Amino acid sequence: MVGLDIGGTKTRGIKVVGGRVVADLEVGSANVQNVSRETAAANLAELFARLEAPDAALVFAGAGGIDTAADAEALASLIRPHVPAARVEVVHDSRLLLAAGGARTGVAVIAGTGSAAWGTNADGEEARAGGWGYLLGDEGSGYWLGREAVRYSLHRMDLGHDPDALTQSLLAATGLAQPGELIAHFHSPETGRRYWAQQSRVVTEAADAGHAAAGFLVDQAAHDLARMAAQVARQLGIDGPVILGSGLGMNVPRLQERFRAALAEQGITDVRVLDRDPIFGTIELAGAAGGTERGPGA
Repeated sequence: MVGLDIGGTKTRGIKVVGGRVVADLEVGSANVQNVSRETAAANLAELFARLEAPDAALVFAGAGGIDTAADAEALASLIRPHVPAARVEVVHDSRLLLAAGGARTGVAVIAGTGSAAWGTNADGEEARAGGWGYLLGDEGSGYWLGREAVRYSLHRMDLGHDPDALTQSLLAATGLAQPGELIAHFHSPETGRRYWAQQSRVVTEAADAGHAAAGFLVDQAAHDLARMAAQVARQLGIDGPVILGSGLGMNVPRLQERFRAALAEQGITDVRVLDRDPIFGTIELAGAAGGTERGPGA
């Protein structure tokens, strides 16, 4: 079996034989919402060549932007040439979080390059919130934090204020000299969603150092993520568990703390931070789907 976690920045693949991970590799993104179809295909070709699993019986892939059967099929069609004998299953990457968290029902919240919440209940009903992409939403995501840091810095510039610690850190991270340069840099084809999501580190570090505006942004991100989680929980008639994962969700303690607090205000107290990478949810999902092993690359 091969498991794939296809994010906006990278694609991670594991090969599982006899229940044991025997290969674990990363390449560039294969998400066609973030890179061209040609780039996605090239990155998948590199990954499968390195995994050495042409006779895999099953490939289970999670990716952002899988909202329709057509989305799933478009990605599956890029995968199949590398594993001609495999059954290829493609799901929204939020499902990986829930499975990796060891829960069959509940709400999974992605807080990474993008953001989304997805859940299911004991009756098999499903609901989701967010995951609309960076042009329409992605509140609470790494991209959102990076963009808001730019907006904050430009607003201060318009008011005639000197760059403060957050703006200075942002300028240093982007290699710019003045806040006004952020405008062209933000719209440049040389930067993009992944680049600005990486600047979220500037905001979280400034918040940890006591910068009030950066702290407000991190708290707002947590609130927005909690709002999505609560919406899904209400739609499904459940009160948890809520599992928070992905880069921001798993690595920013302040975000985790405020996320828990915001959900507690709505009566949701079973909140967990994912303690292993989402890709390992592909193993759980494959087992639930009746995946079997066949041959050395299964």
